Amino acid sequence: MSDKTTSPIPNLSRRSLLKAGLATGLTAGAVGSARAGGDPLITEIQEWNRYLGDGVQARPYGTPSEFEAHVVRRDVEWLTASTESSVNFTPLHELDGILTPNGLCFERHHGGIAEIDPAAHRLMINGLVDTPLVFTMEDLKRFPRENRIYFLECAANSGMEWRGSQLNGCQYTHGMVHCVMYTGVPLKLILEEAGIKTNAKWVMPEGADSSAMTRSIPMEKALDDCLVAFKMNGEALRPEQGYPLRLVVPGWEGNMWVKWLRRIEVGDQPWHQREETSKYTDLLENGKARRFTWVMDPKSVITSPSPQAPVPHGKGPLVISGIAWSGNGRISRVDVSLDGGRNWTTARLDGPSLPKAMHRFYLDIDWDGSDLLLQSRAMDEHGFYQPTKNELRAERGENSIYHNNGIQTWHVKADGTAENVEVS
Repeated sequence: MSDKTTSPIPNLSRRSLLKAGLATGLTAGAVGSARAGGDPLITEIQEWNRYLGDGVQARPYGTPSEFEAHVVRRDVEWLTASTESSVNFTPLHELDGILTPNGLCFERHHGGIAEIDPAAHRLMINGLVDTPLVFTMEDLKRFPRENRIYFLECAANSGMEWRGSQLNGCQYTHGMVHCVMYTGVPLKLILEEAGIKTNAKWVMPEGADSSAMTRSIPMEKALDDCLVAFKMNGEALRPEQGYPLRLVVPGWEGNMWVKWLRRIEVGDQPWHQREETSKYTDLLENGKARRFTWVMDPKSVITSPSPQAPVPHGKGPLVISGIAWSGNGRISRVDVSLDGGRNWTTARLDGPSLPKAMHRFYLDIDWDGSDLLLQSRAMDEHGFYQPTKNELRAERGENSIYHNNGIQTWHVKADGTAENVEVS
């Protein structure tokens, strides 16, 4: 890559940034590091240089650095009446790339975490099948398995923001989403093992937790891309993510990804369970409710800068980073606005581009230190795009909670702090 300091952003290398800073004195943060000839942290031997460290078995499962202790899931205490039927949020502002570490994937429970011995866990297939079956975990692991990367988003993600900006943080406004690699057996293979009757049109997965979570899923989706998963990012599912078995329903709202999966009933019509009648429906302006709104539409958010990730270095080179996803397929483009939607610049998509998975985007700018109204707008390969909040309200009214994929705005101030605001 060229070292020419006249190259316009976004093609600057770090080396060229440092050279540019030394020559002009404009890139305060980078130049500060380059000029640190007398900094004792580089000229003197530190404690970690002087003594032997821990041995290889000191952390047999591995843990993050103690200096990353602040990177954790967080909840909002007043949001729900109990912690057993509640949610915590992924710290999106601390992450990069597209994969979420297992220990940071948000949790949503309806009856607390079921702690299940895998040796005692069973999956039953019943209803409109030729042969009702019961599988052990070992039975399931003898089926051909597949590895796939998908995002999972709660239908209520950003739900508090329907009537205006409420919660001051990317983690709290958008943190009910994560993206991991699942390992499991295609649901199609298990249903075929039982033999589906010709009048079978729906399946109903049921969880083994105390809430017995259930949802109706059309047979077309069950036979298309659903997985019965037992691993995520290579390790066994975490208990809070459904250990030892959960359903994966790519691109569809998270409550359908039934955790602690114990039974799948096959039927000829939907069951109209609680979670698809009184819950997970969208109340419209005319008093009617939308039901079976399964697909999570295209959405994006800038994760840094954001209220929990302020700009620490003042004006100069600034990396704007964010994530985008769509339940329809791949993200084809993300635009970023610095002025609240008046002007847009196409961001750079980086890393793998997979259907129904997160996509990472960057926009590299030279910040002059003036106020920014940061927005991002995602589009997917099928032409669906992320609406403004006013466009969303015109279509759905102001009474909804679920499926809020409206454009988010962060106000970045001259001192580098950021705030959740709304520019519709």
